[in-house]
Amino acid sequence: MRGLEGRVALVTGAGGGIGQAICARFVEKGIRVVAADIDERSLRSLSQNTGSGERVYPVGLDITDFAAVQKTVADAVSRFGCVDILVNNAGWDIAKPFVETAPDFWDKVIAINLKGPFNLHRAVLPHMLQAGRGKIINIASDAGRVGSHGQAVYSACKGGIISFTKTIARECATRNIVVNAVCPGPTDTPLLHSFAADGEFGKKIFDRLQNAIPLKRLGQPADLPGIIAFLASDDANFITGQTISVSGGLTMHG
Repeated sequence: MRGLEGRVALVTGAGGGIGQAICARFVEKGIRVVAADIDERSLRSLSQNTGSGERVYPVGLDITDFAAVQKTVADAVSRFGCVDILVNNAGWDIAKPFVETAPDFWDKVIAINLKGPFNLHRAVLPHMLQAGRGKIINIASDAGRVGSHGQAVYSACKGGIISFTKTIARECATRNIVVNAVCPGPTDTPLLHSFAADGEFGKKIFDRLQNAIPLKRLGQPADLPGIIAFLASDDANFITGQTISVSGGLTMHG
């Protein structure tokens, strides 16, 4: 893939399974990575697993805190001179029927999965606009395309991210900034396994998801970085406003 060597990427949720896989692939491609996560212990694991500390700059970050996001972006620009690539990967949810949820739960899901990416866009885009280039990849979810039992608010947020991605792609197209969404299907991460551990309701969802995948396996974190690195590369310069599922065929959109 062309045009990745020497670029600077900011990846949120960098300490999780998918986040670590993204960061590792970026490091392989010669990208310097600002690896942001609220769980600083997971960032220590990331640095050990990538084995390339000189290319990974870990930073503890609560993406729901706009001031903290602004500072992280400003520090990244000060250190590296730019942020060429933004990957909004951080996310959180607990599976439960909507009628068993309450506004405080909705607020937390919305703050992390919807407002968090808003914060990152608002902080990063001015620098990309000034530079006249940029790549943004938003990690949405197939739950945002077709809905997902037990994930009503999360699905609403991810559907919002898909629509937001298309709008920002339109707004920034003339400034050489391309914006796309990647939608993982059920992926073998601690978040998914937390559903199975959360009583009979979550276990039923977990089993139902596995059985519904045409390729008959859960996605693995390693299944995601290829498309993300491609969308961040110069080979994807003419691709913007698109939504791409990586779901083993769980959803097949034309």
